[in-house]
Amino acid sequence: MYNFNVRVYGLLINDQNQILLSDEEEYGFRFCKFPGGGLEYGEGLIDALKREFMEECHVDVDIIAHFYTTDFYIQSVFNDSQVISVYYIVRPNSVLQLDFRDVPFDFDSEGDLLQAFRWKNLNEIGIQDVTFPTDQRVVELLKEKWPKNL
Repeated sequence: MYNFNVRVYGLLINDQNQILLSDEEEYGFRFCKFPGGGLEYGEGLIDALKREFMEECHVDVDIIAHFYTTDFYIQSVFNDSQVISVYYIVRPNSVLQLDFRDVPFDFDSEGDLLQAFRWKNLNEIGIQDVTFPTDQRVVELLKEKWPKNL
């Protein structure tokens, strides 16, 4: 039996041409990714993404467009599952009420599960700014496809 891990992420870009990043730490492993997470059994992609944004960012989002779906094999760093990630461009329905950070991994608490958010200018983002290969591919595509006012 093969295990698949379906993930869904939102690319939230503000009026200053900055993209929202999520710095996280789980049980001592630090990583930076786009907001989002795993599908729960019985959920569709859109419902899962809306739930993830509500849980992580406390905001309802509109899904604007599909951006990318994983098109290469990638194994999870957490278990033996194959990861399939789907990325959407999203827009918040209200102002984000988060404590944005300027420095990566600037957590305001301690524990097994930590998260902090920050903005990164699209004209400055590089694959080194995100941890996982699928997010790195998305950064490459953003550099190629996003409006050329970067």
